[in-house]
Amino acid sequence: MIDKLLKFPSVLRLKYSSKYYRWQFRKKGITFGNNMSIMGSISVIGLGKIVIGDNFCMTSGEHINPISANMQASFFTDSPDAQIRIGDNVGMSSTRIWIHKGLIIGNNVKIGGGVLLIDTDCHPIDYLVRRNSNEGTCSSPIFIEDDVWIGAQSIILKGVTIGARSIIGAGSVVTKSIPSDSIAAGNPCKVIKRL
Repeated sequence: MIDKLLKFPSVLRLKYSSKYYRWQFRKKGITFGNNMSIMGSISVIGLGKIVIGDNFCMTSGEHINPISANMQASFFTDSPDAQIRIGDNVGMSSTRIWIHKGLIIGNNVKIGGGVLLIDTDCHPIDYLVRRNSNEGTCSSPIFIEDDVWIGAQSIILKGVTIGARSIIGAGSVVTKSIPSDSIAAGNPCKVIKRL
């Protein structure tokens, strides 16, 4: 039945994708609030805990957002202890999330097309260890406070806190925490203006 549904024209798939993901999320033990809207498809992999607040909106692929065109969103937790917590009134577009420890997103956060949030190095620095395992990989939670806007194609790395009401410019690579009420941009991302 799901295969038949996926063969429908994209307009019909988009119409029913929110209902489908409500069912999928319940099946996977994901907690979510009221008025969740998902247009497109999301990959959800892992055993970690995911909690999503009210009025969550995600667009993913299907050329809905021209900035992220056909890029599919994904929530990946690579540890049973990993936690993703998303507040109320959060909007994302083709966001890719890879969490080993934790990601906390506050309320009223907007995340632009194709943003990557990753709290782990994925592989150890020592090449001899890296040849045979991922032991010793560094990870640290990410915190995104209320009313933050993250521009398209940005990358937020491990251990970063983005303070309330701050704006991250498109294409930024955020390696260090950004204070509240700031505009920050670049690679590496730096504060360029206080709000």
